[in-house]
Amino acid sequence: MVAVIFGGNGFIGSFFARFLLDEKNFDKVYVFDREALEQKSSSFRRQFLSGSSKIEVVVGDVRNPIEWMPAEPVDLVANFAAVHREPGHEDFEYYETNLLGAENVCAWAEKVGCSRLIFTSSISPYGPSEDVKDERSLPVPATAYGGSKLVAEKIHQLWQAKDDANRRLVIVRPGVVFGPGEGGNVSRLIKAVLHRYFFYMGNRTTRKAGTYVKELCNAMYWVLQQQEMKGEHVSLFNMSMNPGPSIQEYADAVCKVAGVTRRVPGVPYSLLLTVAFAIEAVARPLRIKHPFSPVRIRKLVRSNNILPTYLVESGYPYQYTLESAFEDWKQSCPQEWQ
Repeated sequence: MVAVIFGGNGFIGSFFARFLLDEKNFDKVYVFDREALEQKSSSFRRQFLSGSSKIEVVVGDVRNPIEWMPAEPVDLVANFAAVHREPGHEDFEYYETNLLGAENVCAWAEKVGCSRLIFTSSISPYGPSEDVKDERSLPVPATAYGGSKLVAEKIHQLWQAKDDANRRLVIVRPGVVFGPGEGGNVSRLIKAVLHRYFFYMGNRTTRKAGTYVKELCNAMYWVLQQQEMKGEHVSLFNMSMNPGPSIQEYADAVCKVAGVTRRVPGVPYSLLLTVAFAIEAVARPLRIKHPFSPVRIRKLVRSNNILPTYLVESGYPYQYTLESAFEDWKQSCPQEWQ
């Protein structure tokens, strides 16, 4: 079997490529990305992908019509290509990549005659809210990223509806995805806890839907297989541990896995936000990267209590707890836990 992963050099794409080869016996995986492998910043990711001769990197941009064609028939297409980091991009950039990418990937899947497609959306379409939400909740996106992802979902659904009897579509809305080589919010939390600059600001019980990247890979393929067993053609599911851990549970798990004791102090939210704005005012003109963005500080006090109801009701067998996921991460990439 042959798979093509768009955005395949990215964090989720690289793990999914190895998952298909190592656990699902695919014969070859093409990873289509606008950057060559050697340009990726994560050395872990470069080594991960270059460790298999069955992975071939194709350089291309999903914002443009995709002319490249593989020599073999394609059994599975996965679309992980996206502009997603918030903050970090202008509003138009989210729509430019996420909408044009969805249209061009779906057109390409139709051109090569592939009938199975997996698309990674996000929980951002639900919008900010302290209410518990699941797949039946009404999406109310409040950012360009969330809006672009919701429209991209509809583009993929239109692709499937053009041949409803034969095409299968899996749409996953993951919370924060963490693991080796991630370099995102959970990586920053680990560093902050271990190096003693993590603070609570009235958010100990704030829940953050999240999942280990290996769990996400397994769940996406599991849902695809369930479709085929049940005769379903479209599945949309939230991806998170159940329930999503609280901020304190994340911090406590970091300490336990790292084998350290940390007393995390509490700091008033207003004070920390003021400090973040001051740091940003100095750092932005000098183009200095730092972990104290006001946008990220605000995110830390907002719940994204998204439940994976589809997986629970379908009987999905979770492979990792938060602690075992962190243990696996630390074993795979110990330098990220120093």
